[in-house]
Amino acid sequence: MSLVRRCSRTACGRPAVATLTYVYADSTAVLGPLATYAEPHCYDLCAEHSERLTAPRGWDVVRLSDGSGPSRPSGDDLEALANAVREAARPPGRTAEAGRAGPSTGETRRGHLRVLRSPDS
Repeated sequence: MSLVRRCSRTACGRPAVATLTYVYADSTAVLGPLATYAEPHCYDLCAEHSERLTAPRGWDVVRLSDGSGPSRPSGDDLEALANAVREAARPPGRTAEAGRAGPSTGETRRGHLRVLRSPDS
């Protein structure tokens, strides 16, 4: 027995990626992410068949997104991540000062990072 669920369409052996359920009372076909468990009145579909799905005349198709698709982080997301990293790297009891100068090496420390100055500058 294979652990990978296969497409329910006849003669299609591709892995299933979505689950189709019919709501007969509402004349609606609901296509969503692959269900956790195989249900007897649901149909598992591969990517190709889920994209080409059409419903009978007079029926509606509702496509549910699982939200796991790749999304690009916004500028706000990246800035929040950078601020969180800075805050986590700051030693306890230290204020948000620009940095402290090292002994006489021209070295500046910021948390776990340090900037070495060029001997020419």
